[in-house]
Amino acid sequence: MRVLVTGAYGFVGNAVVRRLAEAGHDVIAMTHREVGASLPPAFDTVYADLRDPEQLRDAVRGADAVCHLAALTRVRESFERPDDYEAVNHGGTVALLDACAAEFARTGRPLRLVQASTAAVYGVPERQPIDEQTPTRPTSPYGRTKLAADEALIRRAATGTVGAVILRAFNITGAVAGVGDPDLTRIIPKALAVAAGQASHVDVNGDGSAVRDFVHVDDLARAYVRALQACEPGTHAVYNVGATGASVSDIVTATERITGRQVPVVHNPPKPEPATLLADTALIRRELDWKPERSSLDEMITDAWLAVTEPLA
Repeated sequence: MRVLVTGAYGFVGNAVVRRLAEAGHDVIAMTHREVGASLPPAFDTVYADLRDPEQLRDAVRGADAVCHLAALTRVRESFERPDDYEAVNHGGTVALLDACAAEFARTGRPLRLVQASTAAVYGVPERQPIDEQTPTRPTSPYGRTKLAADEALIRRAATGTVGAVILRAFNITGAVAGVGDPDLTRIIPKALAVAAGQASHVDVNGDGSAVRDFVHVDDLARAYVRALQACEPGTHAVYNVGATGASVSDIVTATERITGRQVPVVHNPPKPEPATLLADTALIRRELDWKPERSSLDEMITDAWLAVTEPLA
């Protein structure tokens, strides 16, 4: 298939583009800004902004499918910039769906669309692990705008113009081809930055016992390939993607062991946050025959560390 990937030059997009190409798809990498060398020159690049309907129609033209990864993704930042998050995450998705509808009107062929969603749409449910039937109660503008994007896609799938799969990833880490997560608001990138001498310490709320679910970015990318095959016009499906539960203390200990460097920790007062947030992945395992292959804590941290010390390998 000819697959348009929005957000193709991001941390996740880099991994998804490579897996799609490996599976034999013709990939068009979409971005809205000038890019570096994170993707090989063999990939076609199209420049388009999610907030520009005309650019989106041009980007979608001729595509058989879309993997929609472009978004603003920082939870804390979303409280400071709620209007931007609404415009990009929700409004941009609606604009992309309109472009897909225009392409359907032009060709008569429904597009397949796999959408990057997030566990943040669930909020802080008491029942663990979290399955796809868990009520959605997001607690941040980020989570709310991503949920609104999911709901927009589900409504549009019902019209028959697209076949939709929504992948709700938990915490994504690791690296592919030297491209890791640069966001130091996340625990593993921050711990590695401290180990590399790029930051002084890791801030920990309470005793560091809070457990979160992590998945290697390459395992997530394989899920996109499986999901693309599963898209059926007029239908939608939602899958959680997670793999390994680990606490903040687990991550700091593993980072010190793998890097051979000290990772100083500053313990701050506890915050009212859930002790555990874990993914139930039974549905994606059963329906898409997907399972994690690279998501042990050691492998995720090792790959992310290599991206810090040997970027763009």
